[in-house]
Amino acid sequence: MPYEVRVCGATPGLVTGGDGLAYHVAHGLDALAWADIVFVPGYRFPDRDDPPQAVVEALIAAHDRGARLAAISTGAFALAATGLLDGRRATTHWHYTRALMARHPLVQVDENVLFVDEGSVLTSAGAASGIDLCLHILRGDLGVAASNHAARRLVAAPYRSGGQAQYVPRSVPEPLGERFAATREWALHRLGEPLTLDILARQAGVSPRTFSRRFVEETGYTPMQWVMRARIDLARELLERSERGVEQIAADVGLGTGANLRLHFQRILGTTPSEYRSTFTRGE
Repeated sequence: MPYEVRVCGATPGLVTGGDGLAYHVAHGLDALAWADIVFVPGYRFPDRDDPPQAVVEALIAAHDRGARLAAISTGAFALAATGLLDGRRATTHWHYTRALMARHPLVQVDENVLFVDEGSVLTSAGAASGIDLCLHILRGDLGVAASNHAARRLVAAPYRSGGQAQYVPRSVPEPLGERFAATREWALHRLGEPLTLDILARQAGVSPRTFSRRFVEETGYTPMQWVMRARIDLARELLERSERGVEQIAADVGLGTGANLRLHFQRILGTTPSEYRSTFTRGE
């Protein structure tokens, strides 16, 4: 690979990472004046700790000089601090997407993708998505053959389908309140049965209009959107833990047909049931 890698930081020397490992940083920020592409690694507590001002200024200067800036995981917060992501699409680890939206509202955060390429600024989701991003950069710089060669050396997929939504523990949102906790629990045990707004409201003991309004306030989703995501979550679990076919799973979770399951699976998770199943069974 025709690349030379230099590790740099605000203060050269031995740097202790949050993972308990120590890193020997050989260069200072002046190395950014030499780089064609700058990778910004993820760091702990990005939602509360701003990057050093010297780092922000060095990143801006490198970008102004023509270097590409690529963030791995929460490194997106450091890029966002430069203002270079304002008005642009970006992503970060799913655990921090809402924090990135709140901290940098001008950034168009896409929480469903593995990486985003905006030309001179690139961002990726979790640490493994950093590999996806690097392989993407290799494809653009050196071609598909070089990227596939690197993927084989890493024992990684040359290109992963779908987005990071498929790796989030649950697509059903965490509630902001508990007014309808019993109704949600009741519905989760009956996903294979018909569940309409009227049925849910009757179970909650309020009018459909009141139930719908308060449910949105509590979860951020309409009742039917929440039910759909709960059904997709159950389908994910069945795909991971059983050998049932797609048609049977669709019936079990209340979606009727395999075509209907595939449609909503793609819309919510960005992948297909078969690809999702292979992702979670490939290593077995």
